[in-house]
Amino acid sequence: MALTDPLGDMLTRIRNGQQAKKDSVMSPASKLRARVLDVLQREGYIRGYSEEALGKHPGLRIELKYFEGQPAIKHVARVSKPGRRVYSGSKELPVIRNGLGITIVSTPRGVLSDAEAREQNVGGEVLAEVF
Repeated sequence: MALTDPLGDMLTRIRNGQQAKKDSVMSPASKLRARVLDVLQREGYIRGYSEEALGKHPGLRIELKYFEGQPAIKHVARVSKPGRRVYSGSKELPVIRNGLGITIVSTPRGVLSDAEAREQNVGGEVLAEVF
């Protein structure tokens, strides 16, 4: 079965895993997914991730993070979808929950959080919002 939105699939796996109080979830591997997980790890939303075999194909084991029994990620949503791409300049990047959340942005300098993109003065495709 072909996925039309692989990044959305990974975010849904994370959301479902946290609702089910799982320690970790598996997702097929790709460079974009790994870069998004790097941002989530840097910002403290997941404990980490590692590459593992998922059948014959490479996969990513994502270690979920909890704080006092509650998931670290309360909300994760895909913003730019295959049917509607959303782009933003560095000055217009959305602020999530007055800066308590992050926006993940794909820029010419790689996948960055909104704060990192503003600091480097680059815009790009708004991939997801997390808080």
